[in-house]
Amino acid sequence: MCHSFRSALATSSCGIVLCCVLVLTVSFAAPTSAQHNQADETCETLPSEIHLIKEEYDELGRLYRTCNGDVTVNKCEGKCNSQVQPSVITATGFLKECYCCRESFLRERQLQLTHCYDPDGVRMTDHESATMEIRLKEPVDCKCFKCGEMVR
Repeated sequence: MCHSFRSALATSSCGIVLCCVLVLTVSFAAPTSAQHNQADETCETLPSEIHLIKEEYDELGRLYRTCNGDVTVNKCEGKCNSQVQPSVITATGFLKECYCCRESFLRERQLQLTHCYDPDGVRMTDHESATMEIRLKEPVDCKCFKCGEMVR
C-alpha cells in the first residue's frame, strides 16, 4: 500500500497500480455513445412560395417559349440539436454528433405555369402554348438526420 505521494513515486509497483487506476478511471468516464436529444428540435415541413421560370426549346435548340409563375411548395426548415463533447477514444479528442433538418420523404407534384411568352416577350394566347405543365419533387415530411447521411 502507498501511504503518500512520495512513496508512490519511489515504489515502482505502486506507481504502476496508480497509473492503471488512472487510465481505467478515464476510460470509464468517457461516453460510449452520444445520445441525440430531440426535446427542443423544431424541424418541420413548411409551405414556401417560389417563383419558377422554365424555358422550352425546339428540336433545333432554339428558344420556343418561356413560362413562369408563383407556386407554393413545401420546404424543410428548423433546428436540430447537435453536440460536441470531450472523448479519449477519438483521434481529435472530441466526439461530434451533428444533425441537420432534411426531407425524410419526397413526393412528385404536377404544376401549371400560366404565364408563357414567345422569344420576343409576347404573351402566348393559344391554348396549347399558353400554359406549361411541369413536375417537381417536394418534401412531404422532414426530420433531423445525422449530418452526412444520405436520404433515399
